[in-house]
Amino acid sequence: MSDSTLVSRRLFLAFCGAAAACVYQGRLAAREGPAAPTLLTAPIELAGDWHSVPHDAVMRVLTRVREVDLSGVRLLSDRQPEKLRVENRSEGAPAIWLHSDQPHMASIIVDVGPADWCKLAYQFGHELGHVLSNSWQFSAKPGPPTQWLEEALVETFSIRGLKLLADSWETLPPFAGDAAFAGSIRQYRSALLDTYTGAGSEASAWFSANRARLERGEGVPRGPAIAAILSVYEGDQRRGRPSCLDDLGALNRWPERTSVPIERYIQLWKQSCSELGATGELPLRLEQRFGLS
Repeated sequence: MSDSTLVSRRLFLAFCGAAAACVYQGRLAAREGPAAPTLLTAPIELAGDWHSVPHDAVMRVLTRVREVDLSGVRLLSDRQPEKLRVENRSEGAPAIWLHSDQPHMASIIVDVGPADWCKLAYQFGHELGHVLSNSWQFSAKPGPPTQWLEEALVETFSIRGLKLLADSWETLPPFAGDAAFAGSIRQYRSALLDTYTGAGSEASAWFSANRARLERGEGVPRGPAIAAILSVYEGDQRRGRPSCLDDLGALNRWPERTSVPIERYIQLWKQSCSELGATGELPLRLEQRFGLS
């Protein structure tokens, strides 16, 4: 057999092997079916009154916000929605609408004016944090004494997202020639942070002094909590560590949800992180910052 014939035979066999592998992979993919939607890939549908703003424009902003808010976050929850609905209402507070008619859809309610992209990003980011934290199904009733902690976690999640959105908008604006709007997003975020008074206070002392009121659901300035959580969220990013925001996907996977004292809540959260393969760093660090350990 000549050298040229040997080379041709080897190429033919390699081609046959590659073709067989492709056929096998195709059959395997067909058996497995398409990948299930995640919070990042689930289709978004719009509802409500968007004040004559083109739906395409709203969708560009919502998809960008979702993309940056979930950047670097492993979606580990076993309770991923198959679809998101975002409804704009002219009255009432932003919320997750807990419904039973479409059990695989997470329904988010916002209240924003025409093309108010900063407010939309902030409200949608907050409610997206609740969905990430498994608070979107019909059984996800919020309640004391630890609901305040989930609210602080998702509020900070949205504030973190605004910074990422501004950077993304400046680099690759969703609307042509609109890079300068990144400055408006940064101003909005700065003004929002200014509303959290007492941000320089020590979180453990703040929690100890305000625990009873927090557990009753009374209005308490939450600056120290927001500052403590934000330092954890953004600290990982600065130091190049894996994001501990993975742990939000392990929240509230136990029947009692937020209706247990914070010490028990943290313990259940750690166990849930272990079950899902999450880092477990976030509950551990918050336990330390709030003086629970």
